[in-house]
Amino acid sequence: MSEIEQKKDLLRYLQDARDALLWKLEGLSEYDIRRPLTPTGTNLLGLVKHVTSVELGYLCDTFGRAHDVPLPDPDEDSYATADESRELIVERYRRAWTHTDASVHALPLDAVGAVPWWPKERNEVTLHHVLVRVLGDTQRHAGHADILREGLDGAVGWREDNDSLPSHDPAWWQEYRDRLQRVAEQAGK
Repeated sequence: MSEIEQKKDLLRYLQDARDALLWKLEGLSEYDIRRPLTPTGTNLLGLVKHVTSVELGYLCDTFGRAHDVPLPDPDEDSYATADESRELIVERYRRAWTHTDASVHALPLDAVGAVPWWPKERNEVTLHHVLVRVLGDTQRHAGHADILREGLDGAVGWREDNDSLPSHDPAWWQEYRDRLQRVAEQAGK
């Protein structure tokens, strides 16, 4: 597989994760996309804001590649402030894609960069390394968003038109969940 094909493959999976993450915001109120849904404050819009910083930090800043997307203070990268709209956060994320994809296309996979926030003795990385890291991080956060969204309104899956789950009616899912509950109770005895 050529390097161009490898990049195309990695970027395709990254884009799938990006799209899945943004889909989790669709149809929800401002309150629901912002409210903390875990004891550590994880929220849907905050996940999008966070992965924006992750992409730009690893795929642009690490390689000295300029971008015009404002980055939040590190203490504010996991939630949207009251004056940051959903549209602003999503627009910044989409702008980040343009810059980070351009970095991937412009640099060879073995290009060496330095992660600015890592200790100097171990901050040297390749584009391939950070691209895989960003892909994994984005997929992980898309999974978080999937679970959070299911808890809010039952919407699950990869995309609205492809939930990637078997098509069973609600009664089947309830019986399935009840069966899992019984198994857990039996195992816990």
